[in-house]
Amino acid sequence: MEVFGIPIQAMMGQLLIGLINGSFYALLSLGLAVIFGLLNIINFTHGAQYMLGAFGAYLLLNHLGISYWWSLLLVPILIGALGVVIERTMLAKLYKLDHLYGLLLTFGMALMIQGFFRHQYGSTGLPYAIPEQLMGGINLGFMFLPKYRGWVIVASLIICLITWFVIERTKLGGYLRAATENPQMVQAFGINVPRMITLTYGFGVGLAALAGVMAAPIYQVSPQMGADLIIVVFAVVVIGGMGSIMGAIVTGFGLGLIEGLTKVFYPEASSTVIFIIMTIVLLTRPAGLFGTQK
Repeated sequence: MEVFGIPIQAMMGQLLIGLINGSFYALLSLGLAVIFGLLNIINFTHGAQYMLGAFGAYLLLNHLGISYWWSLLLVPILIGALGVVIERTMLAKLYKLDHLYGLLLTFGMALMIQGFFRHQYGSTGLPYAIPEQLMGGINLGFMFLPKYRGWVIVASLIICLITWFVIERTKLGGYLRAATENPQMVQAFGINVPRMITLTYGFGVGLAALAGVMAAPIYQVSPQMGADLIIVVFAVVVIGGMGSIMGAIVTGFGLGLIEGLTKVFYPEASSTVIFIIMTIVLLTRPAGLFGTQK
């Protein structure tokens, strides 16, 4: 069976790859959107923090025997705690300055983190085994779906939707949004705004680390894995709208699918299609598809 001259198995296989990529685009751009939308910090360290998540899972498994499932819980907490330290000791001093200072600081930190891991482990990727419970796959008739990849897609979507619900539909999310608009008023209600900001940054970093843990069995654990992805993720955030939570989710998954379809019908454009879309969106809607002009 063929669709526009393309075998259905080949098309569905590329759509699956697109959904996998879209899952990581959505998780990472969600973390960036949370940090920028609530803290107004352009976090260029996000790719390095994603890489730290993958390396955290790798080191826990190979040195302490801690399994993938425990790493899903422990690594985001540990890397998120590192993010809290970074926010308190460095980023907190830049909030009243231009966004460029935060971007330069986080960019420099990303280079240092990647350089350290490249020096310690080299540029060759390190393997991380798929957990035994998710080995194998399911025959859907028109394609073979690996269990682990199906798990990544479903888990990413659930995490994204829970994050959106907490920020947009709960009292805690209301406090977070209010703290970005009028911190003095929120402080007057007895809420510790600096602590809230710190924990928000830690949460965004934790999302990046969680994506890294989930990526480790699919992609090899490498110091460059974050650098290779972060530019695309920034494009996703710009298309969805800087700071837009739903924009990050919808655009992340949607662009992953578009990228997958492009590989089927016009492979030469698959590495640039996201940037072409970004250019068109910026020319027609500078605030992004889901963003609001300030």
